[in-house]
Amino acid sequence: MRLWLLALLSLLLASLLPGFGAWAQPRLITPPADANKQLGQQMQSAELAISQWSRDDLHEWWAALRSMDGSPGSMPSHLQPPSDPRLWSRVQLPDVRGREVGRRFTEDPQYQMRWYRFRYAPPEGRWPTSVALYMPRLVTMAAAVLVHTDEGWRPVFDNQSGAREQWVRPLWVVFPAALTALSQDQALEVVVAVPAINDTFYSVSSAWLGPREDLEARYQRRWALQIGVPQATGLTLVVLGLFSFSLWVRRRDEPAYLLFSLASVAWLLRNLHYHVDLPRTRVGLEWFWWVTHASMSWVMLLTFLFVLRFSRRRFPRFELGVAGLVLLGSTLTLPFWHFWFDGLFFQHAINAVVGFACTSFVVSVALRERRYGLRLIALALVLSLLLGIHDLFLLAGWAWPEHIYLMPFATLIIVASFLYAVQNRYVGAVYEVELLNENLAQRLDAQSREMQAQHDRLREAERQQALLLERQRLMQDMHDGLGSSLLSAMVAVEQGSMDQDRVVEVLRECVDDLRLVIDSLEPIGHDLVSLLATMRYRLGKRLQAGGLMLEWDVQDLPPLEWLEPPDALHVLRLMQEALSNVLKHARASRVRMVTRHHGSYVEIRVEDDGEGFDINTAQRGRGLKSQQRRTQRLGGSLRIDSSPGHGTRLSLRLPVIRPEAPGKQSPA
Repeated sequence: MRLWLLALLSLLLASLLPGFGAWAQPRLITPPADANKQLGQQMQSAELAISQWSRDDLHEWWAALRSMDGSPGSMPSHLQPPSDPRLWSRVQLPDVRGREVGRRFTEDPQYQMRWYRFRYAPPEGRWPTSVALYMPRLVTMAAAVLVHTDEGWRPVFDNQSGAREQWVRPLWVVFPAALTALSQDQALEVVVAVPAINDTFYSVSSAWLGPREDLEARYQRRWALQIGVPQATGLTLVVLGLFSFSLWVRRRDEPAYLLFSLASVAWLLRNLHYHVDLPRTRVGLEWFWWVTHASMSWVMLLTFLFVLRFSRRRFPRFELGVAGLVLLGSTLTLPFWHFWFDGLFFQHAINAVVGFACTSFVVSVALRERRYGLRLIALALVLSLLLGIHDLFLLAGWAWPEHIYLMPFATLIIVASFLYAVQNRYVGAVYEVELLNENLAQRLDAQSREMQAQHDRLREAERQQALLLERQRLMQDMHDGLGSSLLSAMVAVEQGSMDQDRVVEVLRECVDDLRLVIDSLEPIGHDLVSLLATMRYRLGKRLQAGGLMLEWDVQDLPPLEWLEPPDALHVLRLMQEALSNVLKHARASRVRMVTRHHGSYVEIRVEDDGEGFDINTAQRGRGLKSQQRRTQRLGGSLRIDSSPGHGTRLSLRLPVIRPEAPGKQSPA
């Protein structure tokens, strides 16, 4: 990107060399070896005659041109070029009178008609099908082109309709074939009539006469450089300005986007004469030129304000000073004051001062800050300043009369440098974001590793705490259950109050109790059915030995997420005590285990066909209280239904989702 931009700037810099003037203007091409090829002739001198006219003479001249538009005949004799050979003299082209600084305009100026006469005869007498006249520059009032015939001077071109744009447009005239046919045996005599105000600026370039097909390419190239490029540049800036304005609407904290969009609007006003026809009234024309020339100062002001946004510092005093100078210059050059001084020259002088001061300031800032993008913009501004000086000299008629205006190309240089600076700034911002993201990723990775280590330590601490709590729970459970039973049995044996069968029964109950504790620690995945199946496996032989037939009516139940080992032990102890009561007291032959799912809760029922009892008269012992306590810790409900002669049914209901787990305590 940098190499491409430097190559572009080098090419544009080369355009400022003296050879560029020769390239920009049409050249006299050496005839090739093919003699049948007809080439145009460059007229670097002409015969000049000057007629002093009044305003009425000039208006009569223009009226006669309009009346003869397209009709045969010749001009009235007193409006024709002088016939006295002594009034004609040789003059070198280009013929230019420069602007006078500080010249005042008068209410009743005097006019002169400048007659430039050319003679054209094709090489070796081979007349082309169509002859054309081409002049790169003709800056004056409405010009006309006359051809000499046997009847006198006949007008073939009248530029009254395009006189206001004549300063920037090349002159192109194609002669009717009938006129060239009359001159087959003699030279074609052509006069370019150039009206001008006495002692004021005019510019007449060299002329080309020859075949139309040869000169038309030169004319089109000149038109493209002088009209096409500025039009394309202006439209491109409008598009970029709209894009920049849309960015500013979304990013109000970035004034650079707004400045660029305003600068593009000011530049469109500066080049308005390339896109629209000029006003037809004198007042309208004066105001139109004031807008286009004054807008150049605003273009430079907004451009420099935009450039300074690439600096690390702000310069409010300098910016306000330049803005005040531009406002003062625009006010002093209003059309109200054009009778006292040449406002056009004064406006361009202010533009030159603003351009030189701001460019020097930007260059000094760029050298101090040593920023590549800002230095490149400063170089582009220096080149643009040189091109602006070139155009000022061309506008004043002081030098290079056949050059083209170069400020549109300066705009391309500045825009290219702006785009590069913005691109460089964008790439830098992206690089900084990527660097920040990389640093952030590294920090996040380090924090993630640290958090993972802390998480591992926390999990290990939780695991150790869980092991400690589980150990304490088992110790407490074994102390209250198994330990208490063994201690009671041991005391009874020592006192001789327990027979051998009772000792065996107590030991069997201790073994079953120990198995329940072990089974409660098995991973069951919160599955209540699996827990009950384990209990069936443990107690099945004991029930069978006691003469009980176990009916297993267990259906699938949803997983209970809250069912942990302590809760599982409570469930097992409840079921164990229920089955033990059936085995010891019910005198039943059949016991039935039932599970059902009732939506928000599950139910476990133990039903027997024993003797039953009267619940109202039965004495509530420690066993029933222990069962109620365990049920509360599970967050469920326990119900016992029994009547004499109809057996007993114990129903345990447990919630599928337990909102708040009750305080986990060691089982009694």
